[in-house]
Amino acid sequence: MWPYYETEDWSVLPPELNRRFNPAFNMASIKQAINEAVERVRMPAPTRLRDLIRQIRAARTAAEERTVVNKECAYIRSTFREEDSVWRCRNIAKLLYIHMLGYPAHFGQLECLKLIASPRFTDKRIGYLGAMLLLDERQDVHLLITNCLKNDLNSSTQFVIGLALCTLGAIASPEMARDLAAEVERLMKSPNAYIRKKAALCAFRIIRRVPELMEMFLPATRSLLTEKNHGVLITGVTLITEMCENSIDTLNHFKKIVPNLVRILKNLILAGYSPEHDVSGVSDPFLQVKILRLLRILGRNDVDASEAMNDILAQVATNTETSKNVGNTILYETVLSIMDIKSESGLRVLAVNILGRFLLNNDKNIRYVALNTLLKTVYVDTSAVQRHRSTILECLKDPDVSIRRRAMELSFALVNTNNIRTMMKELLLFLERADPEFKAQCSSNIVLSAEKFAPNQRWHLETLFKVLVAAGNYVRDDVVACTIQLISEAQTSKQNYAVCALWHALERDTADKQPLAQVATWCIGEYGDLLLYGTPSEDVETPVNLTEDEVIDVYQRLLWSPQNSVVTKQYTLLSLMKLSTRFQQGNEKIRQIIDTFGSNLHIELQQRGVEFSHLFRKYEHLRPALLERMPPMETAKPQANGIIGLANGEPEVEDEKSIILDNSPSAAPADSSALLDLLGSSDLDAETPTTIINNTNTNIDSSPVINNNDLLDLLGGLDLSSPVSAPLPISQVQPAPQIFSPTNTANFLVDGLLNSSPVQNEIPNLVAFDKLGLKIVFKLERPPDTPDLLVINMVAQNVGSVQLTEFLFQAAVPKTFQLQMLSPSSTVIPPLGQVTQVLKVTNINKASLRMRLRISYTGESGPVLEQAEVNNFPPLAWQ
Repeated sequence: MWPYYETEDWSVLPPELNRRFNPAFNMASIKQAINEAVERVRMPAPTRLRDLIRQIRAARTAAEERTVVNKECAYIRSTFREEDSVWRCRNIAKLLYIHMLGYPAHFGQLECLKLIASPRFTDKRIGYLGAMLLLDERQDVHLLITNCLKNDLNSSTQFVIGLALCTLGAIASPEMARDLAAEVERLMKSPNAYIRKKAALCAFRIIRRVPELMEMFLPATRSLLTEKNHGVLITGVTLITEMCENSIDTLNHFKKIVPNLVRILKNLILAGYSPEHDVSGVSDPFLQVKILRLLRILGRNDVDASEAMNDILAQVATNTETSKNVGNTILYETVLSIMDIKSESGLRVLAVNILGRFLLNNDKNIRYVALNTLLKTVYVDTSAVQRHRSTILECLKDPDVSIRRRAMELSFALVNTNNIRTMMKELLLFLERADPEFKAQCSSNIVLSAEKFAPNQRWHLETLFKVLVAAGNYVRDDVVACTIQLISEAQTSKQNYAVCALWHALERDTADKQPLAQVATWCIGEYGDLLLYGTPSEDVETPVNLTEDEVIDVYQRLLWSPQNSVVTKQYTLLSLMKLSTRFQQGNEKIRQIIDTFGSNLHIELQQRGVEFSHLFRKYEHLRPALLERMPPMETAKPQANGIIGLANGEPEVEDEKSIILDNSPSAAPADSSALLDLLGSSDLDAETPTTIINNTNTNIDSSPVINNNDLLDLLGGLDLSSPVSAPLPISQVQPAPQIFSPTNTANFLVDGLLNSSPVQNEIPNLVAFDKLGLKIVFKLERPPDTPDLLVINMVAQNVGSVQLTEFLFQAAVPKTFQLQMLSPSSTVIPPLGQVTQVLKVTNINKASLRMRLRISYTGESGPVLEQAEVNNFPPLAWQ
């Protein structure tokens, strides 16, 4: 029996009874407290939370940790079986810690409800915390808490109401939100500022879960802007921001509050020192940032609203302290607002200058933010960003990899006709010392920049050769293709210069420069006569004085070297074969080298060796005609080239360079698993979709197109008997790079040799998708020599003012069709820019085409996923 049970002196009671003693209690309450204390003495006290944490941390292995956790969970389960456990609060606290470690703790859900129903605040606090962590809205237990929440929302204690509002905002299901939304709306009008703040935050969460409840909170939300309490005011601004982002009508409704927001922001700027809201000398920077973000939303595409906030934005930009990070945060939001609204040109220049100051900051995070923001604003005011070009180029030398990447992307966006020489000089230096992860992207962008802004052909060739040397094996195939294309189109004098310059490069070790070896062998094979017998070019610094045997010896070294790739040996073997018609002697030595490849282990090299050997014997009379010099690879001159045209905000047309197939390892493959959603619940008129070949890579070794049967196996029961798309034809006599042009889709690997006729575009264009600022247009073409083939040039246009990144276009068709998708020109669509991609559909049965689309990208509001169906293809597509 408790020793103090009969005493009259209450001062000697233990501390837990002294704390609970109150003169207002009656004798029954005191005795109940005494009985509870007696019960605690009789029961063994459980392990305290701090002791459990100490035991778990002391475990040396995962097995020891599991033993401690399992033992404690077993004890907690046993105490839960008792109806009136006095240690329930402590056990739930320990269970929450165990849950945080990743162990199952779902068996404590009902105990959380018991604590929530307890009249004591300490029990409610642990109970609601457990409910937020352990309850799942997919379980029935989630429904039992609704009544407890409603009771506590009507409590007379503000802290109990606050607990209920926090829990409701965290775990509210759509049904629970609809049931308790009226209570939250009532509490938003409470005279207590603490409750109003909590209720506004809860309404913010409810609107996110159930947007149709937004209208209920509008009247109460408007009154929050008249608050003097900064905590209530900031929650009100947050709630209005969420409403405006989710509803156009609400956005138009709140545009009339712009003067109120301007007045609040001005008071914050002009207010003196306020110890309650001061952060590093700035008055309530959190509220300032929230207001600036809301002003940005309200002023977007609205001239009147933008004009009303121009002055205050200028004041914030000029009066904010920049020595502290708090001020830089406000300036960053100010710059975003200036660039997003219809601001004046002088204000935009001021914003860009602020970002320029950020670039000089010692903090790496601030420099990264500045570069990232300049990359977005360069489309709005390119001339203002150009003033900071030297600072941006200095960032290319930064030790931080993220800053270098953003500086590289921004540098290419600034390239134009006036600064092409200076920019390329700096970017080539960056390419030489860049990490391998940068070389592929940087080299491709340099090629695109040179193609668009080259001052002359000689400079263009020199730049491409420097790229091949600096980037080495990291050069993408599109760079090899562009270089060969340029050489084939050049004048004879420039071809003479190119073949001499490439010969000097080929004489050195090219094991780490396979693309350079491929370009060099192709060029020497085409223009070998100019190398030996042509007039020396004035452009060549070191004249070439060679014999045929010396050239053949270099070729033999390349073919025998185990360090050279198979693709490079294919280029070299074909080039050597062509030299047999360019050289006046030495054919016997060339024939002997080629004969040795008739038994090569690699099937491609063996096939070429056998076929070329026949050209020396049985088909000797055909060899000069088959191996004559290729005609120039004529292509339509584009108005904008890939990344460069987009970066300068110019509209992009169909560009053959931007659709070059990329078979480099760095090319990002399509997420084929995501296509399962395209083929999901509803079929295309109950027809099973065919195999999808996305971003097909075809290289010089004529690798067959991969049929992704693994994707079809996941779907089960699909008919795989229908033939897949046949591999693209590969010439056995001319391994030229593969270039696809929307104006000549029949231009395969041997387009120049076969002289394919251009495609006649007689089919009207088709708008396949137009939503949220993204417009996708299908330009349909039918090659005259392939009546069963339909070429779809997909053009994705960004008609908005926000850059779209991580763009991915996917398509699926019924099994009666065969679909092949080539690589897109880019995965980034800048404002008013475009991305192109070529789709090839084969329809042997002349059936009506139906296509399901899946479009994903990342915009200003985050990732976006859209699906659509196209069933209105014109009849001319198959007639």
